[in-house]
Amino acid sequence: MATPQERFAAALRVLKDLQDRNEVAITGEDLPNRIYREILLKNGFIKEVVRGWYVSSDPNASPGETTSWYSSYWDFCLKFLNSRYGNDWILSADQSLKIHAGNWSVPAQLFLRSPKGNNNPTSLAHNTSLFNYRADLPAPELTTIKRGIRMYSLPGALLYCSAASFSGNGLDARTALSLIRDASELLPVLLENGHSVIAGRLGGAFRNIGRERIADQIIETMRQAGYDVREDDPFQAKITIDLSLGERSPFVNRIKLMWQQMRDVVIRDFPVPPGLPKDHKAYLENVDSIYITDAYHSLSIERYKVTPELIERVSLGSWNTKGNAEDRKQQDAMAARGYFQTFQIVKESVKNILEGQNPGVQVDKDHPRWYRELFDPSVAAGILKASDLAGYRSNQVYISNSQHVPLSVDAMRDCMPVLFELLEGEPEASVRAVLGHFVFVFIHPYMDGNGRMGRFLMNAMLASGGYPWTVIPVEKREEYMKALEHASIEQDISEFSKFLAYLVNEGLKGKPVAVLPQ
Repeated sequence: MATPQERFAAALRVLKDLQDRNEVAITGEDLPNRIYREILLKNGFIKEVVRGWYVSSDPNASPGETTSWYSSYWDFCLKFLNSRYGNDWILSADQSLKIHAGNWSVPAQLFLRSPKGNNNPTSLAHNTSLFNYRADLPAPELTTIKRGIRMYSLPGALLYCSAASFSGNGLDARTALSLIRDASELLPVLLENGHSVIAGRLGGAFRNIGRERIADQIIETMRQAGYDVREDDPFQAKITIDLSLGERSPFVNRIKLMWQQMRDVVIRDFPVPPGLPKDHKAYLENVDSIYITDAYHSLSIERYKVTPELIERVSLGSWNTKGNAEDRKQQDAMAARGYFQTFQIVKESVKNILEGQNPGVQVDKDHPRWYRELFDPSVAAGILKASDLAGYRSNQVYISNSQHVPLSVDAMRDCMPVLFELLEGEPEASVRAVLGHFVFVFIHPYMDGNGRMGRFLMNAMLASGGYPWTVIPVEKREEYMKALEHASIEQDISEFSKFLAYLVNEGLKGKPVAVLPQ
């Protein structure tokens, strides 16, 4: 008879085999041995989502940890829905619209339709659920498949989404509209089905984003065909922005729209910028004086266990990866040393900005070096490979406990140049600081270090307006992360803008809120 340890090892081998085959959703059929299932559940290696359906999990995760679920969500739903409904299901038009707009965030409730639907919710993990309306599927020409997920095509989603998708979710709707190249993508269905109300709404929507030609074609063609069409703008506000025409990736226009939508909120919340200081040397000396406090809080936010003494030791050069075996093993020390090295390079960037260089151009040029310095000690200690310093990530990444799914590798590479173009052209330092930080971590261009890089970028942009170097206290970590999450999921920057504005205001008064532990 096998010992408990042998059964545990056997169960782990089965789980590893499933993971090696990229089985994200695990069913009872995948794990037919009941004893193995119980062992893996008890020890936290899997968790149940729906009865008989599981996902892999981290046994060391704290209670309430959502990362394993959020990172598995879409793959789980795909396998679960295919198992339950075969090919007879499709996401709702509203949810399809979000995905066409590049919004893969985990929804609280995923709406779909199927002839086999039961009009009842199915509860999933961490307060998420599915709701399947009993309804016929749309015509095949109005459907498509992305990443295995069955959904309305882009024209189908725009035609059949609710009016609330425009009034309540303008960012996604405008992004989706910007992907339409010509009215002919929509007119056949509008004409064939006599959708005069929808035609009026779409005409107004296209005019709202500056696509006059498409708006005119829709309205005029429908009227010429004998339909009484009344143009109606479904959005709550007009925008003035040059969207990339014919852009087939939604992410470039999505970032531009986010920036346009959020910048006025930031300007409203922030104090007037003091302006570039006349005494550059004094400003940089003040930055130097706050280094230990900044490093302690920024590293602690990322869950590194550092002390002011450790930070001072690495900044003085007494941390020695070659002669001290303990230092070589000390990840926290390596993070502290990398932070020190990067801080010195960021100061050089700030100096150039104070001397009149465009902050967006300067940081675009310098940030690859920031990243290399941040992780250089880990390479020197043999923990990372030299190739890990190559630059932007080449794999999908997920954020711990976040419903926001960072951009795919291709989308990330499309959007990073757009971020720096926006920073280069933005006249307000407060907007450069707040949205620079937010959009950077929204894109998440690196496998690691995005938070630290985002805060360095934020402070370089604050310097461009003469604002003081601002430390985000580790004691406010939960509020900080929640504000970023709210901006990512709800496209509402107000919480994050107010959060940073308060810290900057206190700094302007000479009352920094971040201190070192006693």
